[in-house]
Amino acid sequence: MAQRHRQELILELIQENGFVTTDQLVEQFQVTPQTIRRDLNELAKHKKLRRHHGGAGIDSSIENTSYQARKIMDLEAKERIAEAMVKLIPDNSSLFINIGTTTETIAKALLTKKGLQVVTNNLHVASILSAKEDFRVIIAGGEVRSRDGGIVGEATRDFINQFKMDFGVIGISGIHNDGSLLDFDYREVRVAQAIIANSSQTLLAADHSKFGRNAMVRLGSITQADHVFTDEKPPVEIAKMLKEHNVTLHLV
Repeated sequence: MAQRHRQELILELIQENGFVTTDQLVEQFQVTPQTIRRDLNELAKHKKLRRHHGGAGIDSSIENTSYQARKIMDLEAKERIAEAMVKLIPDNSSLFINIGTTTETIAKALLTKKGLQVVTNNLHVASILSAKEDFRVIIAGGEVRSRDGGIVGEATRDFINQFKMDFGVIGISGIHNDGSLLDFDYREVRVAQAIIANSSQTLLAADHSKFGRNAMVRLGSITQADHVFTDEKPPVEIAKMLKEHNVTLHLV
C-alpha cells in the first residue's frame, strides 16, 4: 500500500474513533511499528493529528475525545503521575477529586493509603475508592453525564462549597501557553473552580499532551495550583510562570 493512501486511511480511523493505538494500526495495515510511527510523526508534523504515547488522536476545541479513547491515551504517563502524586498525600487526609481519566488513575493509586475522606463528582472514582473499608467516600449531587460518569451542574457546585478539604486533585483537558487551564463543559469548570477554592492545596495532574491543547472554556490559571505533576518538561513560558508563582513542578 502506498504511504499516502495508508496515511489517509489512518486519518479516517482516527476521525471515526477519536484515538487509535500504534498496535491497532500495525495490525490493521500489516506493517512494522516503525513504519506506523513514521506515518504518525509525519501527519503530526503537518498538524493533521496529535501524537500521544502509544498512538495518536485528533483534537477539537469544542468537543473532548471520547471517554473510552481517553482511558487508554498516555496511560503509562498517567500511571507515573498518579504514583508520584499519592506520595504527597498522607494517610487520613481529606481530598476532592474531579472528573477525568487521569483522576481515575490517581484514585487507583490511592488505594494504598489509609483512612482517606474523599468528596468527588466522578462516579468512576467513587466506585474505585469505595472498595476500601477504611475510606469515607461522598458523591456530589447533580446531573450525571452518561458519557463519562461525571456529575455536573449548579447543585454539584453548591455541594462542593459545603466542604473544606486538605487537597484538591484536579485533571484538565488543556493548558494554553499563557497558563490558562482549559476544558470543554462550562458546568464541569464551575465545579472544578469550587474544588480549587475549597482546597488547602491544589494538585494538578497533566501529562505532556495537555500542554498546547485547545478547549473552549477557561477554568483558571496554572498558577492557582500548588503542585503540578507531568511527565515531560512543560513549555519554557509555562516553566517560568510556575517558578515565578512558587508552584512546585514534579517531573515523572
